[in-house]
Amino acid sequence: MTQRIESLEQIEKLLASQTLHGSESLCKLLRYLANHSLEHSNVPPKEYQIATEVFGRQKDFDPHLDSMVRVQIGRLRSKLAEYYASEGTEDPLVVEVPKGTYALAFHPRTPQTPQSTPATAGEAAVGTVADASSLRRWFAVTLGLSIILTAIVAIATDRLLRRRADMGISTTQTPETPAALRVFWQGFLTGPGEPWVIFSNAAFIGLPDVGMRYYDPSRDPKDKIFDHYTGVGEVLAVHSLDTAFGLLHQPLRVKRGSLFSLDDAKNNDLIFVGSPTENLTLLDIPGTQSFVFKTVASGSRKGNVEIINVHPRLGEPREFLATPANQPPLTEEYSVVALVKGLNPSRSALILAGTTTIGTQAAVEYVCQQSSLEGLLQRLSVSKAGDLKPFEAVIHVKVVRGVPVGSELVALRK
Repeated sequence: MTQRIESLEQIEKLLASQTLHGSESLCKLLRYLANHSLEHSNVPPKEYQIATEVFGRQKDFDPHLDSMVRVQIGRLRSKLAEYYASEGTEDPLVVEVPKGTYALAFHPRTPQTPQSTPATAGEAAVGTVADASSLRRWFAVTLGLSIILTAIVAIATDRLLRRRADMGISTTQTPETPAALRVFWQGFLTGPGEPWVIFSNAAFIGLPDVGMRYYDPSRDPKDKIFDHYTGVGEVLAVHSLDTAFGLLHQPLRVKRGSLFSLDDAKNNDLIFVGSPTENLTLLDIPGTQSFVFKTVASGSRKGNVEIINVHPRLGEPREFLATPANQPPLTEEYSVVALVKGLNPSRSALILAGTTTIGTQAAVEYVCQQSSLEGLLQRLSVSKAGDLKPFEAVIHVKVVRGVPVGSELVALRK
């Protein structure tokens, strides 16, 4: 009974820790695994049980198609290791999820004691003299090498500085982050954690070697969904974001849309890459109100994606459509750039999406480049960090041989 009480007390300590603070899904998972381990110690829980009983997945959940449980277990395993390396260094009881199982394990912390071999007084004396002699020789050699190395470094540094001076290169200046980049992205640099980039990976039916098409819920069974592919525009978009945030000295976390959870939406600033027609997670959070994505239902453009201008102003079209899909090559495209409030009002979500994968790439590049950002901030009347408010914008994109070569802001709502 005492062991059970100690185990439960350790779980409560973990749940109240800073390491797991704000992660409702991981806390729920940990509590479930703890109860199962204490009540059914010889029977580890199944992936299906965890998916349906902890995360509310439907009865048709297939672990071969949905890796959500494995991802969450991996996150929990990392958090437990992080806790015991920081807050829990003195805890007498260690909780872990051993690899290869979903069963929680409890074991006492093993004290780290140095291993030593007894020696006689004579041996110790001889060893002391020998050690002292070796230490003096080691010190002399190390000192000599250090002097030589210092001289080499000094000479090399002097030559490098002289060469840079001769070439007119400053030795004191470092590349500065463009002001527009910092002003626009400031809200994503001050959150409690790293911003998340959620990129679309649409649901397909079929396989690459036999052909694929978009999943149609009206006629396709869910167990046939294949979601391992994403567009080339999304790939290049994530690269652009990583480069921009590198200049801002802020790391990013990247996640594909099918693994996105509402916990992510509540606890993090989010950057969505891809339209709601492919990045289906956008359907679960507050989205755009003025410029809305829609699939054309009939006519010659049936199946194409368009952007609906909900309240068109004088001179603005009611819809924005790219080059018809049945008339390649793509030369004209439209994209949405929108900053909206997240499910948690203290968090923000940025939506960067085109009607095609190339348009998505253009939308991301638009907010990662100094020149286009300066124009956008000017239109928004924003000049300093912290002043940016929610907005929605449509940009027109020129495309040449599958590459966005120019973008122009054509509609804006503050």
